[in-house]
Amino acid sequence: MSSTSSKNWLLAAVCLAALGMPLSFTGPAVVLPAIHGALGGSPVQLNWVTNAFMLSFGATLMAAGALADAYGRKRVFLQGLAVVALSSALLTLAPGIVAFDLARALQGLGSAAAFAAGTAALAQVFDGTARTRAFSLIGTSFGVGLSCGAILSGWLAETFGWQAVMLSPGAVSLAALCIAAPVMRESRNPQAMGLDLPGTVSFTAALSLLTLGVLQAPDSGWGSPWVVGALAGAVLMGAAFIAIERRVAHPMLDLSLLRIPRFVGVQLLAAAPAYGFVVLLVLLPIRFIGLEGRSALEAGSFMFALSGPILIVPTLAASLAHRFSAGVISAAGLLVCAAGLCWLGRCAPGAPLHELAGALLLIGAGIGLPWGLMDGLAVSVVPRERAGMASGIFNTVRVAGEGIALALVGAGLTALVAARLGPSASASQAAQRVTTGDLSQALALLPGVDRAALLQAYGAAFGTLLCVLAGVTVLTALVVFVFLRGEAPAHEPEPEEAAVALESPAR
Repeated sequence: MSSTSSKNWLLAAVCLAALGMPLSFTGPAVVLPAIHGALGGSPVQLNWVTNAFMLSFGATLMAAGALADAYGRKRVFLQGLAVVALSSALLTLAPGIVAFDLARALQGLGSAAAFAAGTAALAQVFDGTARTRAFSLIGTSFGVGLSCGAILSGWLAETFGWQAVMLSPGAVSLAALCIAAPVMRESRNPQAMGLDLPGTVSFTAALSLLTLGVLQAPDSGWGSPWVVGALAGAVLMGAAFIAIERRVAHPMLDLSLLRIPRFVGVQLLAAAPAYGFVVLLVLLPIRFIGLEGRSALEAGSFMFALSGPILIVPTLAASLAHRFSAGVISAAGLLVCAAGLCWLGRCAPGAPLHELAGALLLIGAGIGLPWGLMDGLAVSVVPRERAGMASGIFNTVRVAGEGIALALVGAGLTALVAARLGPSASASQAAQRVTTGDLSQALALLPGVDRAALLQAYGAAFGTLLCVLAGVTVLTALVVFVFLRGEAPAHEPEPEEAAVALESPAR
């Protein structure tokens, strides 16, 4: 096989892997009521269906990049794909919700390994404009998976059942593995220093304890010793991580990068889609299917209105970048997203698609503007020799931020629903049930409340939540504009050079 052909087949394999990752994220949200019906589980355990994947993915992304550089990008890429495929099969065989959540965490580990090693391997075989085009195709593949994941999952669930949705990322990963295995060459970084184990352990522990505490709070109360202990442990582990990274010779996170204002602005921009867009990819399917009684396929069509603009708007952002600064474009997009959130918050449960479509499209289009610039900005705001680490930090902030945002927003929605239902213990338990889509159990806990009243309480709480998220998005827009306004510094590389940053998320 010619060298050019091998490169193209490798690119196809990495694009397939990128396509499968958003399927791992969006699919379970669409079939969460079906998973609950089959495996049971408490509200906290059901929240871990999504958060286990996001936590393990975000917490190990930089570590996976370091392992790929040190031990071989092909090896880590293929092993990551195999783990995704294996975990997908385990999800369909799980005897209960706890085993299911553990398999989801394993799936996140495999996805992190495949993403980190796959992008690093591509950077070794493509140069210049070819490298830029290759990574652009990866971004497009991820966007296709994000945009079409909900409607594909809805069709699979309607046709074959929820197990087919769980198997779909594994099938895509197996296809990528079969393509890559015969054409991918092994490569390593001879100067790689290996894994920063103390930094990895402390960082993962901090994220895990924070997520655990936030998810457990609605059930046990924020003053519970378990919750207070988990949150205090998260603070201690976070402090330990900072202390470790300041002292080791080759840190996973170079804290001196935080002295660069534009770098800090990019990290804030990376977190913005988490609470302005990504949380809706989980909350809305639960609302549409579990509470409003829509079919999985219908809910998928609703979700396409939200995520579809991601396929188109980033291209517009790239063209606008020739005339406007990144700060202006990103801030404008976030303000549009905030307007869409406010609009959606005024739509009552059960509203038809034509009433929701405008708000959903506005949110997706607004977040699509900074989405098209973020990856390039992540590496263009630091000197070229530090671009790899900057990319790793950016991707970690983005993915880990999504997991934390899901936990916080879920806890906030539960508290808002409980406040609408009253101060009783049964109201608190019913609020946890309704926010995970278990309407029947919520009604059983509230014998004096009918379905219409419960949906009205949920709708009011959901509207309040979206207004809060809109406010946070507006604040982020202002801060991002301040940090990213004006011209880029002189050390920023050209677009072709910027793609070097994707060589490894942990370099």
